[in-house]
Amino acid sequence: MAQADSKVLVLGALAGVAGIGLAVVFYQGFRSRRRASWPQSYLNRTNAHGAGVMLVDGPGLPRGQAEVLERLEALIQCVSELKDEMKSLKNALPTLQDQVREELRGREESRRASPLHRTTPTRRKRAAGTIAGARAGGRSSEEAESEGGYMTALTDSEEDEQSDVEQRDEEQPADKLCVLLERIDSLRQGPESDKRESLGLLLEQREEFGHNSPFLWRLIRAYCDVHDVSFTLEEKKTAAETGKKVGEEAVSLNPTCAESHQWYAIMCGIMAEYDTVQNKIKNGYIFKDHLDKAIELKPQDPMSYYLLGRWCYAVAQLSWIERKVAATLFGEPPSATVEDALKNFLKVEEIQPGYSKFNYVFLAKCYKDLGQREKARKMCEAASSMNTVTKEDQDAQKELDLLCPALGV
Repeated sequence: MAQADSKVLVLGALAGVAGIGLAVVFYQGFRSRRRASWPQSYLNRTNAHGAGVMLVDGPGLPRGQAEVLERLEALIQCVSELKDEMKSLKNALPTLQDQVREELRGREESRRASPLHRTTPTRRKRAAGTIAGARAGGRSSEEAESEGGYMTALTDSEEDEQSDVEQRDEEQPADKLCVLLERIDSLRQGPESDKRESLGLLLEQREEFGHNSPFLWRLIRAYCDVHDVSFTLEEKKTAAETGKKVGEEAVSLNPTCAESHQWYAIMCGIMAEYDTVQNKIKNGYIFKDHLDKAIELKPQDPMSYYLLGRWCYAVAQLSWIERKVAATLFGEPPSATVEDALKNFLKVEEIQPGYSKFNYVFLAKCYKDLGQREKARKMCEAASSMNTVTKEDQDAQKELDLLCPALGV
């Protein structure tokens, strides 16, 4: 909680306490002034502690004032009970001192017998506070110094050990998260069953790590993977919709996480397969905005440039009627050229040469559209030299098989 919020709460609590005190004082004076004028129908009854409680359902006093008076009577009764409890506690303090000392001695013997049995910091502080209160109540200075030294000898080493334990406990969730994320990254390289297992593991731990950005963007990615390996349209659509919601949560939670923006953009692109024309165009704008943000936050990630290149190339291929529809719905249609797409695909190759088979395919497409057929052939040859491993590689090979004959490769 922010320091300003803490101050507001403290001031509010103080104001509430002061208000109760003023109300009690006001009501005591008000009751003494009004008691003579109350009719006989207002019957008084006295509780075991001597506090007067008014029955205010008679006809002589307005209902609103009667309710206020009844509540204030109940408040005074509570204060009276609290005073009695404090008096009882004060009477018990002289004997409590001996009980605490015996308990501490017993715990010291237990601690010496087994290092696993230690008093908690809360109990140590409570015991120290009780002894300090007892000393203030009339103990001699010699006894106070002796007992204070005993408490120090007992607790100093234990507090150091407890501090180490608490520090290890704080580190454990971080270590647990690191192990989990390593496991998730490893499973993603496996077959379809591993991808589904990855999503299941993340969902099991979401309650514990759901406010952690590295966890959330991996959850978006897992939904993307499950979408790709699903067979039914309903399952694919469910994965896309849920992943998009997680993406919205992730970028809202931490707007400075590049991966969250990147994978949210991808889910927006996937959702375009299942949305209306209007939502497809809307998701296209969202896709572009979050990719730009991802590149701004992490300018050396080749994946973001590759995705932006795909977006630019798709926009460059829009027909006249598609641009008109976009202009009608949003006022300004998306704008990009083949040159923009080529620039992004070349940036990918600059950051990581041989990034993917598909990147070479799109470089070939861009060069072909721009009339640079020789460069397009070289890109086709580079794509052909790469192995076909992933599903994306398979899709790239299909497009390559259509592109090569057109270029005479």
